[in-house]
Amino acid sequence: MERHGDEIHINTEDARGGSTPNIVRYVLLISLLLVIVALSAVWMTGAMNAPQDRPGDGITNQAPPTSN
Repeated sequence: MERHGDEIHINTEDARGGSTPNIVRYVLLISLLLVIVALSAVWMTGAMNAPQDRPGDGITNQAPPTSN
């Protein structure tokens, strides 16, 4: 803490009341990577188990026709 006339200057660590480790950054990075892996696994297993479009089975990727 420094005084310049009526002004008081406090450094960042004293103003925050402690140190600022980067642990939060690592927790967010690891959790983001885990979420990407989990959602990719769900997406890939869903795609592997989805019914495949075979000729004559009546399953298509097109929307049914609408009547106007």
